Amino acid sequence: MIIPAIDLLDGEVVRLYKGDYGQKTVYSKNPIEIVQNFKDMGAEFLHIVDLDGAKSGLTTNYEIIKEIGKIIRIQVGGGIRTAETVGKYLQIANRVILGTIAVKDPKFVRDMVDKYGADRIVVGVDVRNGKVSINGWLQDTGEDYLKFIDSLPVEVVVVTDISKDGTLTSPNWDMYEKIRNKKIIVSGGVASNDDIKKADKYYGVIVGKAYYEGKVDLERCLKRG
Repeated sequence: MIIPAIDLLDGEVVRLYKGDYGQKTVYSKNPIEIVQNFKDMGAEFLHIVDLDGAKSGLTTNYEIIKEIGKIIRIQVGGGIRTAETVGKYLQIANRVILGTIAVKDPKFVRDMVDKYGADRIVVGVDVRNGKVSINGWLQDTGEDYLKFIDSLPVEVVVVTDISKDGTLTSPNWDMYEKIRNKKIIVSGGVASNDDIKKADKYYGVIVGKAYYEGKVDLERCLKRG
């Protein structure tokens, strides 16, 4: 499953370098146009991160995301930390991604899975030096990522190596090889068509900066299947 990514900050399509809000590149001021381009290329699913929400816990870009959800199937993450927010996003999205709250309140994840189903709740695990990071990558927890992933009551996890994200240096394949018993969506560092092909063994791969910087032929990869 090849999943193009859109990161929203102040209503714009951006990418951060290693999760640093101070090192952002703006790729478009028109997210809807970008989404339509992805759909025209053959994308069937989209990964959206509300970077404003990741910091604040608010649904800052909700209206934009709502419009995107009318065009293509989406999974949404960034600041989703309450049952109200989960319910709100699942009105417009196919799946929500829980991050910070999954670390702070594991029972919350179980409750959401019980209420909405395992196919609609995904956990995003952001890793720095083998440890789980939260609050928009601003706080390291010291918790081992493998133990944390193994404890989750979900089937699908989006796993990001923060040190790779936005660097175009290829994903941390060694990190993914150690994960067992979960459907893994590879995230962070994709730099080439070969990286996308290498991710075939996993449930999915998120393609962001590599597309925006012209490093991958996304349309060709999507048509290849």
